[in-house]
Amino acid sequence: MIVFPNCKINLGLHITSKRSDGYHNIESVMVPVGWKDTLEVVGRGESISDSSILTGSAEVGKARFYSYGINIPGSAESNLCIQVYSLLEKWFNLPAVDIHLLKTIPIGAGLGGGSADAAFCLRALKSYFELRISDAEAKELLSGLGSDCPFFWDNKPAFAFGRGNELRPMEIDFRESWIALINPGIAISTQMAYAGVKPKPSSIDLTMLPDIPMEAWSEAIHNDFEDSVFPQFPIIGEMKARLYELGATYASLSGSGSTVFGIFDREPNLPKEWGEYSKWIGKL
Repeated sequence: MIVFPNCKINLGLHITSKRSDGYHNIESVMVPVGWKDTLEVVGRGESISDSSILTGSAEVGKARFYSYGINIPGSAESNLCIQVYSLLEKWFNLPAVDIHLLKTIPIGAGLGGGSADAAFCLRALKSYFELRISDAEAKELLSGLGSDCPFFWDNKPAFAFGRGNELRPMEIDFRESWIALINPGIAISTQMAYAGVKPKPSSIDLTMLPDIPMEAWSEAIHNDFEDSVFPQFPIIGEMKARLYELGATYASLSGSGSTVFGIFDREPNLPKEWGEYSKWIGKL
């Protein structure tokens, strides 16, 4: 069973208050984008891993995890795909599996790549073993793993609120727009990004975003993490400004960074000096 977890961007991200559980209340519009990992779930022994291209491997309980591409930091137990399998194994007494992940979405980049891997791993396991899991049960499980995780279950534009795990579907007309995502290779922890932000009430109702012309988004909406991240890493703010110089209708930091994106009315040509950065260009 092969699936292709995609990333997301944030259109506006307002940090409105600190919660008693230690999280923050946020408001944002989340949109899926086509930059993808590749994830395969198979029964134990049904595939052969190529050790020459492995970047990591681990075994926890009855799950073996093999990673390729970008190196994934952290312990095996903290891996979200392994956590998804472990939860389902307890519920359904699943047989042993091998999970293979080709990681291409940058890590610590504000794109929700790890959350997408978790949601798509759950979907793959559900399909592979024909598990009876409702959408509500899936989202509840994913919400316990990470605030962004439930978004990738429906994987459609949505207004996110609460700690980001409460979702309201939205329809946004991107008018055949192009998007460019650029990551400078700076990993930013969410904790670091939150440290420089002072929560405040939102200045705009983001559920009204579809009624605002895209040309006005740069003045109407804001990612509060930019107030924290840009002073710490000026190059990221400079990249956003450069996207506007290149003709972007709208540009922003995604999530807590370090990825920035620009939305264009035609396929953009990115500067040569960004050649070493991770990037993706495609249609929205």
